[in-house]
Amino acid sequence: MTVQDSGKVALITGASRGIGYGIAEALVARGDRVCITGRGEDALKEAVERLGSDRVIAVVGKAHDEAHQAAAVERTMEVFGRVDFLVNNAGTNPVFGPIAELDLGVARKVYETNVISALGFAQQTWKAWQKENGGAIVNIASIAGISASPFVGAYGMSKAAMVNLTLQLAHEFAPAVRVNSIAPAVVRTKFAAALYEGREAEAAAAYPLGRLGVPEDIGGAAAFLTSSQSDWITGQTLVVDGGIFLNAGVS
Repeated sequence: MTVQDSGKVALITGASRGIGYGIAEALVARGDRVCITGRGEDALKEAVERLGSDRVIAVVGKAHDEAHQAAAVERTMEVFGRVDFLVNNAGTNPVFGPIAELDLGVARKVYETNVISALGFAQQTWKAWQKENGGAIVNIASIAGISASPFVGAYGMSKAAMVNLTLQLAHEFAPAVRVNSIAPAVVRTKFAAALYEGREAEAAAAYPLGRLGVPEDIGGAAAFLTSSQSDWITGQTLVVDGGIFLNAGVS
């Protein structure tokens, strides 16, 4: 089936697989053209082939690298002539354990990749297109950023910062650009495998909706937050968690 071109363009970071790829898939399906970024050249090439090289390009690089941020936005503008939507999905979680024993160098790396890179990309897209033409930004946060997160404390802190970054950008970029975030629970990806691998049925049983998330769940949420149906929504964090927070109630 031929998809009608929406005339819109998105830049999605960390999108060669997992949640980022799921978001790219959703936006391409509705007719957007997309630039995806990531560290692995081969993985990006494969993603472009699956998504469609007639509608998707890729820029290789590390999200926290300012030169890469500038290059990705410049390439998007060069090929597509605009960048309506930015999805800050790139992230890292290299440590698993008590926060009392957290190496501070690792904590800095997590913040650099998960938060500072998002700010850098937002600055770049704002200057290149969105300040004069409008658009939307979606930051991928996590329920780890809005609750205590045992053993992934550094990641949780960085995602809490992402939620606040969303508020700051939403306030400063209004009315031209809407800025929202999505806070997923555990989604079945390679990135989150340590949280469910070998015990998926047990992990899924804790969710009222009976399953873990899949990238398509987040893709649908991102498509909504970058659509005209959400034109009066900004500064919000949309929790997409299969109902897991319902279990926090008193019983």
